[in-house]
Amino acid sequence: MEAEVDKLELMKNPVTLLKELSAIKSRYQTLYARFKPVAVEQKETKNRICATVNKTMNVIQNLQKQTALELSPLTDEEKTVADQLKSHMPDL
Repeated sequence: MEAEVDKLELMKNPVTLLKELSAIKSRYQTLYARFKPVAVEQKETKNRICATVNKTMNVIQNLQKQTALELSPLTDEEKTVADQLKSHMPDL
């Protein structure tokens, strides 16, 4: 209990608050620098996947037109997967 009171008293001190803020800012910058490349790679990967799926869908549609084939309607499971894919990748 006493430790908590001491902590609260320290937090009322503007100098202590500024030091804490500085430490938090430094930690944020370190984390940001570490994870920014991951976010960039994730976005690039998502874009490549979307492009590949779109290309594949176009190829399938062209083959259907050329061969005059019609696909059977999607099963419930296929519809669920398609919906999940669209919700994660609205660019499709």
